[in-house]
Amino acid sequence: MPDRGGGPPTGPRIRVGRPSRRVRTLLMTLGVLAVLAMAFVMFAGFWTDWLWYRSVNYSSVFTTTLWTKVGLFAVFGLLMAVAVGLNIWLAHRLRPPLSAMSLEQQSLDRYRMGIAPYKKWVLLAITALVGLIAGASATGQWKTWLQWVNGVSFGQKDPQFKMDVSFYAFDLPWYRFLLGFGFAAVVLSLIAAALTHYLYGGLRITSPGARATAAATGHLSVLLGLFVSLKAVAYWLDRYGLAVKSSDIKSTDNWTGLRYVDANAYLPAKTILFCIAVICAVLFFATLWRRTWQLPVIGFGLMVLSAILIGGLYPAIVQKFQVQPNELAKESPYIQKNIDATREAYGIDQAKQQDYSGKVDPNRKAQQRAAANSAASYRVVDSNVVSPAFQQLQQQREYYQFPTTLDVDRYPGPDGKPQDTVIGLRELDLNAIPKEKRNWINDHFNYTHGYGAIAAKGTSVVTDPNKGTVGSPDFTESGLPTTGQLPKHEQRIYYGEKTAQYSIVGGPQRELDYEPTGGDTQYTSYKGKSGVSLSNTLNRAAYAVSFSEPRILYSGAIGEGSKILYNRTPKERVEAVAPWLTIDGDAYPAVVEGRIQWIVDAYTTTNGYPYASRTTLGDTTADSLTTSQRAVVAQQNQVNYIRNSVKATVDAYDGSVKLYQWDTKDPVLKTWMKAFPGTVKPKGDISPELKSHLRYPQDMFKVQRELLTRYHVTEPDQFYSGSDAWQVPDDPTNKKDTSAVPPYYLSLKMPGDEEQKFSLTTTFTPSGRPNLSAYMAVDADANSPDYGSIRLLRVTGTVQGPSQVQSELNGVPEVATFVRDLRGTDSDIEYGNLLTIPLDGGFLYVEPVYARGGSANYPLLKKVAVAYGGGKPVFKDSLTESLDAAFGQQTAEEPPPGEDTTKPPTTPPTTPPGANDPATKKAIEDVLKAYDEVNSVLKKDPTDREAVGRAEDQLDAALERLAAAQRGAAAPPAAPPAGTKSPPATQAS
Repeated sequence: MPDRGGGPPTGPRIRVGRPSRRVRTLLMTLGVLAVLAMAFVMFAGFWTDWLWYRSVNYSSVFTTTLWTKVGLFAVFGLLMAVAVGLNIWLAHRLRPPLSAMSLEQQSLDRYRMGIAPYKKWVLLAITALVGLIAGASATGQWKTWLQWVNGVSFGQKDPQFKMDVSFYAFDLPWYRFLLGFGFAAVVLSLIAAALTHYLYGGLRITSPGARATAAATGHLSVLLGLFVSLKAVAYWLDRYGLAVKSSDIKSTDNWTGLRYVDANAYLPAKTILFCIAVICAVLFFATLWRRTWQLPVIGFGLMVLSAILIGGLYPAIVQKFQVQPNELAKESPYIQKNIDATREAYGIDQAKQQDYSGKVDPNRKAQQRAAANSAASYRVVDSNVVSPAFQQLQQQREYYQFPTTLDVDRYPGPDGKPQDTVIGLRELDLNAIPKEKRNWINDHFNYTHGYGAIAAKGTSVVTDPNKGTVGSPDFTESGLPTTGQLPKHEQRIYYGEKTAQYSIVGGPQRELDYEPTGGDTQYTSYKGKSGVSLSNTLNRAAYAVSFSEPRILYSGAIGEGSKILYNRTPKERVEAVAPWLTIDGDAYPAVVEGRIQWIVDAYTTTNGYPYASRTTLGDTTADSLTTSQRAVVAQQNQVNYIRNSVKATVDAYDGSVKLYQWDTKDPVLKTWMKAFPGTVKPKGDISPELKSHLRYPQDMFKVQRELLTRYHVTEPDQFYSGSDAWQVPDDPTNKKDTSAVPPYYLSLKMPGDEEQKFSLTTTFTPSGRPNLSAYMAVDADANSPDYGSIRLLRVTGTVQGPSQVQSELNGVPEVATFVRDLRGTDSDIEYGNLLTIPLDGGFLYVEPVYARGGSANYPLLKKVAVAYGGGKPVFKDSLTESLDAAFGQQTAEEPPPGEDTTKPPTTPPTTPPGANDPATKKAIEDVLKAYDEVNSVLKKDPTDREAVGRAEDQLDAALERLAAAQRGAAAPPAAPPAGTKSPPATQAS
């Protein structure tokens, strides 16, 4: 330090503020280690991804995606860096000499002096920063690039510009990205050049004289000319963008495509603005010779004014004075184009519509009852309700769990014919393991897999007390290990919908296999092909970093042969190997060729189909059963074209993923197959056994039914008025919210069919009204030649809708008695799916009713409700009894032929005893009134327990009065045999 004391320094000289060599070495070492640690973290993510893709034999997907991203990053990052860096360098080279400094330049001089020694480094830093940002942004366009490079023609042209649909789906998005990148490069270059010119005196703000040098003027004019040139290109592309532009029209909020004002005002305006922008760009480039801003500024001002007048005001005038006075006449041709394109884009253009009266002939009761036997395979075992029964009866161990909603499939019955079957897998549930047993070894080494597929008949339940609890599912595959009617198969489930955690298998640590009742615990060691080897230190270190679990690196439980399993849900695996697909929300299991295979439906979509209206997948596919697990992947995506183009399978044991081409005509799938050759197997590779379990996907069906609420109409005037708009009704059996009714798989006969077909069905009601307006069914059997064909029954008469039938059922006195009796045993009622079946001109409603609680805390089928042709719903112990009662068969007055009339009828009379008695009539009216009051209170405020209690007390009192009136009106019953009890009054009623 300089001497500030006046004399020579005394003593040793001490350096202040500079660390010692040892400290510097330590800091440098720590810095190097930190850099190496960050580098290894980045490497670990890359390395584990590569290992995973290689383990599932889809390494080409990883490499293609990786090199595409690297290429886009390098090219566009370099272009942005060069563009900005070149303009900074050029502005610096064109700087004027600083002879006589103004006050403004004197204040900037210190910045110039500070930057001078580091000019190259500053330039490199700025260009590197903008290059990294631009490159990282460009990597997100890898799908757009691959579609543009590999795009396949649709073979269809839009009606306005006569361009192939592939131009809008594949080309236009890439051109828009290039245009956006060009704008960003020019704007950043313009800002960087202007700042450099200002810093070095080429631009002045407060100095007297010229505000810009000739060199700066020419440089900035060229950049502005490039900007205006890009704007001209944008105007030209906007012309084609009108074909995929979203707007609102009276009948829909998701209108896509040109309207009258677009074709007759916006389109000419865009063309005129394109020409003006080209002229304006030429004027900017001309400043290289004229060195004046006058003409370019005038041209730019005219362009802005033209954009306001021609691009904004003129279309508004056309809309106001030409379209609005007679909108339907003007818009009809464009509405027709939208209808045609939307129906084609969503695959509903071939939907067959037919009128259906919905009226029944009361003189054909016997024929209708006979036809009801074969009209459908009535699925009284509701897959959405009976999961707790599977859990209680077949869970076997606390660490197993079934999904909340089971799946419906078809398997051969004892007679060899396909039988509707409810199936669920016994998957591993770590959360059910007692806390004292939870540790890292148990969670990831010991408890690794579920065990067994459990199946039950969909059309019947246990009726023999010797075979199980009456009303419980009639299992066709059960036990641990399972036995039954399913083909022999590998029962271990390492990959499932609930398997979210990673497992380490195959090493020195044994895995718990299963614990049979009354037997010794069985152990196993994984022999499957899936998983990534942890035998070497590099892999273990990489996974220790990726999973933030250091024990993976040093644990003695990992050794030779150990492998790690992760990404274990079917949807995760399919989405990973085919990131260009949209995955259906419901994967379902099937026993195929000795293995449990998860079947996953996958879709190709685009948002660029001209004139086709858009839909948001998450909103369209939501219903009363939708959960986070059952939601469609990429649910917030907006699309206006969708195809179920791929059927995928995931092996529940070894996790192998196979993709099969299903829609052989889909150009979007063909494009992706060119981009990722060899990843999708041809349709012919699907085995007959696998094909027998494929079905029409629910999410695709829900998208189509939502579009058909409006686009079943093909006439522009009717579409515009919205007079025939439909809506998907709310689920009448769901008391929690007002979500849409889910579609149901059902084997049934549609009008004109000779045999039942496995179908997916739904109902429609008129917009804002509860009655039935249409019935929709799609052939869901993959082996059927009519697979995917949609049939619509347009109801021409007045027919009760689902909510009306449910409401009327709630008002039946027998239901009120049933509910009261259940509450007396601490049980509650639970409604199953309300099935709707067309039958002999009318509609047959069938609804299973379950009791849950009491000694069996799972749903048991107790009653079946049936309504037909607008008649009063009946509520009996079995489907047969309910069908008989609904069609007026097997009554006490008219026993069926061959029945011994000396015996009391097995089916109770459909008319309550003494129903014609005035006291009984009054009591029935009181019950209905009290029941309505209970429903009203529950609907108003279900949390008001006091009000609910009062209403229920009134209902109980009314039921007691009804029972007393019936006892008084009925003949005295015969004395019961000695030692028996008389049935309670409530049961007699």
